[in-house]
Amino acid sequence: MKATMSPKLGLGVNLTPQLLQSIRLLQLTAPQLELELRQALERNPLLEQDEAEDEGVDSATDAQQEAAAWDELPEPSFLSGGNGGGEFDDDAASRIADGESSDPRVRLLQSLSLQWKPRDVELAAWWLDQCDDRGYLEAPLDELHLLGASSCNVDATELEIVRQRLLHGEWPGVAARDAAECLDAQLSLQPESEARTLAARILADHIDLLAMHDEAALARALKVDAEAVRAAVALILTLRAHPIADAAVNERDIVVPDVVAWRADGRWHVALNGRTAPRLRIAPHCERALADAPGDVSALRGLLDEARWLVRGVAMRNDTLLRTTQVLVERQRAFLERGEEAIAPLTLREVADAIGMHESTVSRITSGKYLQTPRGTIELKRLFAVRLDGAEVSGSAVKAMVKRLIDDEPSHAPLADDTIAGLLARQGVRVARRTVAKYRDQLAIAPARQRRRPAALMAKAG
Repeated sequence: MKATMSPKLGLGVNLTPQLLQSIRLLQLTAPQLELELRQALERNPLLEQDEAEDEGVDSATDAQQEAAAWDELPEPSFLSGGNGGGEFDDDAASRIADGESSDPRVRLLQSLSLQWKPRDVELAAWWLDQCDDRGYLEAPLDELHLLGASSCNVDATELEIVRQRLLHGEWPGVAARDAAECLDAQLSLQPESEARTLAARILADHIDLLAMHDEAALARALKVDAEAVRAAVALILTLRAHPIADAAVNERDIVVPDVVAWRADGRWHVALNGRTAPRLRIAPHCERALADAPGDVSALRGLLDEARWLVRGVAMRNDTLLRTTQVLVERQRAFLERGEEAIAPLTLREVADAIGMHESTVSRITSGKYLQTPRGTIELKRLFAVRLDGAEVSGSAVKAMVKRLIDDEPSHAPLADDTIAGLLARQGVRVARRTVAKYRDQLAIAPARQRRRPAALMAKAG
């Protein structure tokens, strides 16, 4: 075999350490960036914290010259944090939590508002206001029926129906009269068994013996053996003593906004959240000393190069994040001002073209980053919305329209999916019945036949 050589031209990207560091910094969230910079301060003596009020822009300007290199990198899932396919899932974006209140009542009402009628949510809020911090009613039930009937202008029967839905709902035991009713509501959700039947009897007739942990007396009172009592008591002990438990705080669930947007002087303003990470700079006296230092100072020069790469990389990240957010806020100003139904179709490519960068860059810089607005703190990727086929609106906006129409429908005559599609068509939004059904399912709303309330019940409630 004869070996031959032939010239070949190729184009590739050289993944230098500086380039890899820039990519990694680009994807860091606010808490991750803060940790990264504080560790760098401890590790590199040539870095110091910049206490100046205004951020310098020199590093950002220099850093933009490197953007073309890492813009051309592919979009693997381990770098982007996304699905690797380059397409953004509008439905997945709508499932991103906007952040939760520390008040458990508020969290429960927010959840119920996605499934219950607005009037029922109002009555549920009234019941929760009558509960203590543990979730128990603070006054006798008869008194609350009279108070609620007069203050809410409803029949006591309808008021009690809502309480029973709370009692056996998402947080079983909420709005219970006492511990026995709370535990019984939780017990009713357990699979049927002899232990559950016996536990229900204990809660109904012998809760005093349960409180004294007198299993022998329970066995005699119920005329069963001790083993059966122990199984029933063990089942009761798996239940919560109080309907409302404090939510466990997980640091990974704490949302720290990377950017802040506000409206003033008739326009929207955007700024980085300066409180999320320390500003770093190279210590000037160290840099001057190294310039004229005699002898072998290669180790210190290596630390100086590392400090320069880090400062430049952070400046590049911040500049890209700010410019991307400015475009997002400007394109979605109607959403920020009027709500979900006004969210406009917007793609990664449109934003990338506006800031002069690659789609993969926009994907990286918006993944896991949050924007604080007067409407709440939202993930940047939620501001992207897929255009609905054949329409000039986004799927997210249509989903919000579907929810509004169902919220406003007559209780005795709920709207079918094809009727909703017809109503949307009158507003210039043409969608298929199956599209309405898909969005309704995503909103956890039952079909029309399951939402119907009998006319007799309506007349009685009125």
